[in-house]
Amino acid sequence: MFLFLTLIAFLAGPIPGMPEVQAADQSKAHSVKSKAKVKAKVKAKSKTKKATLKASKKGIKAAKRVRIAHYVQTPPPALRAMRAVSADTLQGDELDLHASAALVIDQKTGEALYAKNIDVPTAIASITKLMTAMVTLDAGLSMDEEIVVGNEDVDRLKGTGSRLALGTRLTREELLHLALIASENRAAAALSRAYPGGREAFIAAMNRKARQIGMADTRFLDGTGLNSGNRATAADLAKMVDAAYRYPLIREISSTGSYDVSVPGTRVVRVRENGKMRKVARSVNRHMAFNNTNSLTRSQDWDIGVSKTGFINEAGHCLVMQTKIAEQKVIIVLLDSIGKWGRIGDAQRIRKWLEHDSRVASHHDSRTAT
Repeated sequence: MFLFLTLIAFLAGPIPGMPEVQAADQSKAHSVKSKAKVKAKVKAKSKTKKATLKASKKGIKAAKRVRIAHYVQTPPPALRAMRAVSADTLQGDELDLHASAALVIDQKTGEALYAKNIDVPTAIASITKLMTAMVTLDAGLSMDEEIVVGNEDVDRLKGTGSRLALGTRLTREELLHLALIASENRAAAALSRAYPGGREAFIAAMNRKARQIGMADTRFLDGTGLNSGNRATAADLAKMVDAAYRYPLIREISSTGSYDVSVPGTRVVRVRENGKMRKVARSVNRHMAFNNTNSLTRSQDWDIGVSKTGFINEAGHCLVMQTKIAEQKVIIVLLDSIGKWGRIGDAQRIRKWLEHDSRVASHHDSRTAT
């Protein structure tokens, strides 16, 4: 009986160890929940990081698209010109210019202020490089892409030299600077070679662009201007300068007085080893300065928006500019000027005439009056 009562009492009482088991189970459940929460947080953080990275990549792509868009231009309308030659237009030798063909255009109206042999197609030499620049920028190619100057870029037509050694690696933008500022032929040749489809496609694009901007009497055979088959009239070149003026980068580059680039090179130095002197070639970065072939770009007296010079024997000394004279934006085209400084002298004479000729001033006032 006693044993029976003891057994009942034992069964009615708490089972030894049960709180510890329950606590262990609760602790385990809590641990599982904690791990689940941590896992959820890690997953959420990972998703946030991925979303941020994705947004960042989109931002980078958008920035690249914006930069490319900065260089891509819609085809500009042709300059309103050549209704221009009238009784008010000075013609022939009235300004005593050295150039065989010359044209001064009021950029706002397209009216000719001075005209001399403006419809005669002639070789245009490195004036070509303005078209080279426009076609390069129209393609929307990366300005940071590096291009190596190679054997294909050497001038085998005229045999001209270059300061750019074979193997020189420069960005597309640097080559554009050298082509427009220093009229570097290898730079222009490299730009045309690196165009999608190569030089043949590049030249086709040059001629297509010429038609788009109304250059009816123009033909391009290469991107440097060394080929005398690159021909245009003064009237057509006025349209080309006007079109080039619509590209901010061309304005910025072509009106710059000088430009520096850093290119890898070697320098021979003398070193002492084991008590003896010997010569050793070491790799160095050489800084090269290139001056604008139009000296007027380095003059504070001129407000130049676009500038390009040109010379081969068949073309003579040429100069085209967009500039502001006497508060009037004008385009100046000078072809086949006599002597190296003849084109600069012609530009100075045109400026003096525009600043002091009462007929030009009264003509300008009548057009701007409202």
